[in-house]
Amino acid sequence: MRKLILFLLSCMSFVALAAQRPVPVKPRILVSTDIGGSDPDDNQSMAHLLMYSDRFAIEGLVSSPSYGNGSKQEILRMIDLYEKDLPKLKQRESKLATPQYLRSVTKQGKHGNAPYAGYTKATEGSEWIIKCAKKKSTQPLWILGWGGLEDVAQALHDAPEIQSKIRVYWIGGPNKKWSANSYAYITKNFPSLWFIEVNASYYGFFSNNNTLDSIKTTDYYDQYIQGAGHLGKDFRSYYKGEVKMGDTPSLLYMMDGDPNDPTRESWGGSFEKFRYSPHVVFNRVTDVNDTVAFCSVVEFHFKGPSINIPADSICFWMETTYKNVVQKWPGYYLGNGEYGIKYAPKQAEVLSYNFSSDIEGFSLPQGKLVVTNLWPGKHNADDYKLGDNWYTDKSDPQLYDGKIQGGKTITKWRKDVLLDWAKRWQWLK
Repeated sequence: MRKLILFLLSCMSFVALAAQRPVPVKPRILVSTDIGGSDPDDNQSMAHLLMYSDRFAIEGLVSSPSYGNGSKQEILRMIDLYEKDLPKLKQRESKLATPQYLRSVTKQGKHGNAPYAGYTKATEGSEWIIKCAKKKSTQPLWILGWGGLEDVAQALHDAPEIQSKIRVYWIGGPNKKWSANSYAYITKNFPSLWFIEVNASYYGFFSNNNTLDSIKTTDYYDQYIQGAGHLGKDFRSYYKGEVKMGDTPSLLYMMDGDPNDPTRESWGGSFEKFRYSPHVVFNRVTDVNDTVAFCSVVEFHFKGPSINIPADSICFWMETTYKNVVQKWPGYYLGNGEYGIKYAPKQAEVLSYNFSSDIEGFSLPQGKLVVTNLWPGKHNADDYKLGDNWYTDKSDPQLYDGKIQGGKTITKWRKDVLLDWAKRWQWLK
């Protein structure tokens, strides 16, 4: 029976690889992740990265938790599991990265999101980004963003000359909500950066809205992972083994075809250029007559009492509710009686919010905001103008997977991807 399973997986892998395009050169990558934070899909994606480490020149693994308790230690824990499985993996693939090397490039970035300015001070992670970007190489350093942009923004602030040496594939969406200040800093000050902003397409990797293949994310563990080494046992700890892996499309993009052409079809999606990033400024509390696109940077400015605290200090909060949980977003004192906050709604809805503060004389009513389901939506006077190398989810309605913009550009390849990975899981059995 075992020989039959191996034969079938070998056949399935051949089919999967037939759909995979050659990559011109092994890409240099640095992964910025909030692993260990509030969303355990990063652990699933880290397992995928480690098991395919032969496909990349991994130059950094940076812990960048803009929200939650993610840490460098969680990356190291995953490397420990990988080390236990490596003897079996290397029987089939000798070029996998060594645990010793991976530990040497694992760095701690910023804990928590950046203030209104979008940056604060250097971290081990941001300094490592600069060091890697400045290496002499004929190819760029690809930064794969699985969490916030705090360390990327800090690196660009401290060494703006690296802008031409890096390329970013960023899983935005919810991460943008937590990292709105750093995102705004980058778009405003580095419009010539080479950047793929994925706010929706990545959902297609784990969506079962309109299943286009025979692979379901809900039973993949039982069929292909169960009993597969230490990484396999650990995989069951996240979502009870259901495949989420919202960050994995960044890896898939680097594994399939020429990454210098984001408009091509690839395992990690297909994208289109966009020339502006929506940025809407309100000098008041909004109501249901105000509409923005999801993932827009919505900025509120208010007049209030002049107080004696440093500019960029947190002094009020915006409160929203998500799945019956109250979430609080920090607002800042800008000086001279000016207050400001940036917020990026992650989904289409009628958003209700309210503000709270301990400052006497600073009181605001509750507000509402209508969020639409088409990114980047209509132009606004305060939009961030972008250069020639910004790309994002395709807007063609035929490529929506349910409500997921561009979702089908990734969903269509899921069977190929997961069957290819099934072969490597089999190596551990």
